[in-house]
Amino acid sequence: MAREKIIAGIDIGASKIRTVIGILDPEKKEPHIIGAGVSPSLGLRKGAVVDIDEVIANISASLEDAERISGIPVHHVFVGIGGPHIEATDSRGVIAIGGKEISEDDLNRVLEAAEAVSMPQNRRILRIIPKSFSVDEQKGIRSPIGMSAIRLEVDAHIITGQSQIVDNIERCVHQAGVDIDDFVPSSLAAAEAVLSRRQKELGVVSINIGADSTSVVIYEDGAILYSATIPVGGSSVTNDIAIGLRSSIDTAEKIKIEHGTCLPEEISERETIDLALLSKIDKQKVSKKHLAEIIQARYHEIFIMIKDELRNISRDGMLPAGAILSGAGVKTSGVSELAREVLGLPVQIGFPQEISGVVDRIDDPSYSTAVGLVLWGSRFEGKSYSLSFANFNKAFSSVGSFFKKLLP
Repeated sequence: MAREKIIAGIDIGASKIRTVIGILDPEKKEPHIIGAGVSPSLGLRKGAVVDIDEVIANISASLEDAERISGIPVHHVFVGIGGPHIEATDSRGVIAIGGKEISEDDLNRVLEAAEAVSMPQNRRILRIIPKSFSVDEQKGIRSPIGMSAIRLEVDAHIITGQSQIVDNIERCVHQAGVDIDDFVPSSLAAAEAVLSRRQKELGVVSINIGADSTSVVIYEDGAILYSATIPVGGSSVTNDIAIGLRSSIDTAEKIKIEHGTCLPEEISERETIDLALLSKIDKQKVSKKHLAEIIQARYHEIFIMIKDELRNISRDGMLPAGAILSGAGVKTSGVSELAREVLGLPVQIGFPQEISGVVDRIDDPSYSTAVGLVLWGSRFEGKSYSLSFANFNKAFSSVGSFFKKLLP
């Protein structure tokens, strides 16, 4: 009987670091979640490490929280990485087959050919995803393995991050005592958790609103069509509240969570919030309607920017499965209604799907990325054609670091 496998994911966000641990039974399709942990993220800004010791301590705290619940130590993790430094581009690769059957090695070769694009030296490939294959003159093929061909082409989607930022996060995770199985862009991990196969077939946009950025991933015909990162997130809403109400940033965050809404038209002019009940510093009373107007303005800007991204690829209002919202930033009241109005699409809040275990703790949009990392590890690990060639170099470097630890 095959052994159960432990899969762990760490979502390193700008506001929180979340860890989820799952067990994958070889006889079942999806992992069983047995632990979840969360800690503040105090050493990151805009996705970049600004205090290594702080980030290491936060990662360790999140891991320990999840390990305490699961009762199982973690040694390997999938790491979710996001932020404004994440960029995406499309590329095409072509190779000759020679009339033989296409093998998995051929898929790796054609993806390596697609990776051979001019790229700044400070960019690191996090993921290369085949959108579709062409075998000779036949286009739109999803899996060409086993087909006879002379020429194989791939249209690929390449997601990159800034090398220094990725290297610093990698160093922090290693110093927290765990090895990295792979880096996964947070946008893809969140989409993996909240989207169904049918939604990806019909056409859908996954919108993950984090603290410092908002990621957008569009699927159509079962494959990724486009992705982008917008450098505005939930922390911008908090900053707007602090400026607009002349309150401290901590009070602004509490107001947003406890009283925030994107629908000022539903609030009376007379309703007020006494900040003295929320803070020892701020004593004034503020208009709840004014608060809602501040929040609505920033979220309206975010959705307008997303609408522009959809318009760039001619998908504005053209996705039958609509938009699925995830991330901690979508928990503000009225976000889905505002998104529906601005985007002109059916909108719903996305929760992690097809999971079992400690569901009461992770049944939350903010855990979408962390759960998605575990699902990603269970579904795609070992499929080398879905991995970036850069990850093989990373694997060899991690082996080297392991042996260095053995030296006196």
